Amino acid sequence: MNKTLTREILKKVRQVEVRTRRMVDDTLAGSYHSVFKGRGMNFDEVREYVPGDEIRTIDWNVTARTGVPHVKKFTEERELTIMLMIDISGSGSFGSGIQSKREMMAELGSVLAFSAVRNNDKVGLILFSDFVELFIPPAKGRSHILRVIREILFFQPQGKGTDIGEALDFVNRVAKRKCVTFLISDFCLPGDFNDALDHISPKLVITGRHHDLITVMVTDPREHTLPDVGWITLEDAETGEQVILNTADSWTRKAYAGLAEDRSQQFSRTVKKAGIDCLELSTDKPYLHALIRFFGSRKKRLAR
Repeated sequence: MNKTLTREILKKVRQVEVRTRRMVDDTLAGSYHSVFKGRGMNFDEVREYVPGDEIRTIDWNVTARTGVPHVKKFTEERELTIMLMIDISGSGSFGSGIQSKREMMAELGSVLAFSAVRNNDKVGLILFSDFVELFIPPAKGRSHILRVIREILFFQPQGKGTDIGEALDFVNRVAKRKCVTFLISDFCLPGDFNDALDHISPKLVITGRHHDLITVMVTDPREHTLPDVGWITLEDAETGEQVILNTADSWTRKAYAGLAEDRSQQFSRTVKKAGIDCLELSTDKPYLHALIRFFGSRKKRLAR
């Protein structure tokens, strides 16, 4: 890698660091902490009951054996592991505005990474296309986070397709302890969309049982609506398949929008049925406030 390219990469990483750190420090850190911190409790010891202790913490086995009331003492699990699973398949390069889907995924991953490191959590990274292209084991520290961001931004994938099932199988193999797993993708699945969802649905359920799985769907507005610009050629970035459409035809535009809406609703039903939280983002809208709202609603739901 030549020195000029290296300097440009370091400059870009530094820019992302400054921008996302400001977001985290000013806005997101409290939301992140309130949603994820304190949810895990580790057993510490058994001690004799003293007035004021919660009755529900009494250890009845020890109490029966000793004849003296004892309670279980727990401590808050201070350290979490955040696993970022980011889709780097060919469809992520699409963007009708100033930001592509992959660029939004990268910045979102950077924000989550800095939120984690600010709370002294570990961060790991899985980049995948139609296979797992890169795995960085969870670790702490600024230098580690900067490496994670560099790979998210600049890693050059070998594959073009998408295999979310393989990525889920991989995280279940390598993550032995429960972790908070963000699956960030545009969910442009190969073949028939419903059949593809049926294939990955059991894997979502399995991963959700082992980990705290959160799906983040990143889309572009042009994937939902077509402009009236006459005849255009659309190409699938992952398969190379092309289709010619007459966008001046209102029926064509309506059918295109209806198909996109059906896919979105089917995806939402699938993840909801699997018991998985889902956040949907679009490249033409700021993601930070949507992320904060998502954390807020998640906190309320988990507190019930």
